[in-house]
Amino acid sequence: MVGTGVFTSLGYQLLDVQSTISIILLWLIGGALALFGAFSYAQLGTHFKESGGDYIFLSRVFHPVLGYLTSWASLVVGFSAPVAIAAIAMTQYLAPFGIQESNALAIGIIVLVGIMHSFSIKQSERFQNVTTVLKVAFVLLLIGMGLAFTTEVSPNAIAFSDSWMLEITTPGFAVSLIYVTYAYTGWNAAAYIVEEIQDARKSLPKALVAGTLFVTVVYVLLQLVFLKHASYDQLEGNVEVATIAFSNLFGIGGSRWVSFFIAIQLVATISGYIWIGSRVTHAMAKEHSLWRVLRPLNSLGIPVRTIWAHVFISIALTLTGTFEQILLYTGFVLQLMSTLAVASVLFVKKSSGFHSPGYPYVQYLFIGFSTWILAYTLYDRPTESLIGLGIIAAGLVTYFFSRPEIRSK
Repeated sequence: MVGTGVFTSLGYQLLDVQSTISIILLWLIGGALALFGAFSYAQLGTHFKESGGDYIFLSRVFHPVLGYLTSWASLVVGFSAPVAIAAIAMTQYLAPFGIQESNALAIGIIVLVGIMHSFSIKQSERFQNVTTVLKVAFVLLLIGMGLAFTTEVSPNAIAFSDSWMLEITTPGFAVSLIYVTYAYTGWNAAAYIVEEIQDARKSLPKALVAGTLFVTVVYVLLQLVFLKHASYDQLEGNVEVATIAFSNLFGIGGSRWVSFFIAIQLVATISGYIWIGSRVTHAMAKEHSLWRVLRPLNSLGIPVRTIWAHVFISIALTLTGTFEQILLYTGFVLQLMSTLAVASVLFVKKSSGFHSPGYPYVQYLFIGFSTWILAYTLYDRPTESLIGLGIIAAGLVTYFFSRPEIRSK
């Protein structure tokens, strides 16, 4: 879950909301939505017990066309765009070391991670675990240093003003939630690889719920650290908010190493999305004739072809579009698809696995908030929203050329 969003989105949020209370509410609402979604995906994943996530849920509960569209969206943007965004961000964070922002470097990183996942589950597991441990240790160190030390920035960007009551009713607040929900993307990742999880009935809910709660606390604390160590003028509209804040705290030399480790921890993000995304696409390929070329597995059961499909699409996205534009239309599509998946829980009458706390009210809250976010984003950012809808429409066209081939398990 911890990727580019938490280190880059605050500057965009400050364009529309300035009260620290509003900022905290954004990240708490995002965490609550992710938690409600985690409850829902834990119930769905332990009920169907098939890898593929949204594809399985929507195909089995509603209609194969909806499952196909969510898998199409995952292939084109849902899991490929976050890889592209993280790779682009890596090159930006390496700039203080004299490394020029380079598409070639971003592409090389994506290819290297693709290679690491092309052999066995054991190798993928080791690579993901090592990079994730480094990521978590680094993030906790940032929070600890940020809370323990003070800077001479005056005034900083912390402002507990009453303007939050007005700000939370504006379109800008809703659009800011798109950035936040994108930062929480990955809360549902474990549900996509149910067949690769030991004792999924117990392990899947623990992974989804505990991971979401931990990340919510981390995200709120990180935003407070960034606001504490930088001024509003420094942060507004800027992507490298972490570098700016820690430049003020430790000087240019110290901030260079913060930038370096932010770049390194993004490897875990790229790795996770390539691993999970390839399983969603493979689930679609097994059941739709148009994608049969992606069905074969290697001798150890790894869907190598779908891994490299995601690698090549991520590379294409790296070469097109701006950072903010890719982030917005990707966030819009992901929000739409996860809303449909959560809604599917309401139609599973006799769940055979984990039962969501607060059912069905937490699902109604998730669907309501998501609909509000999507509507405001469509109103305030029509271009990016229409790009997202256009991607889904293109998938609908390909569906009619792809004969469903539902196979019994």
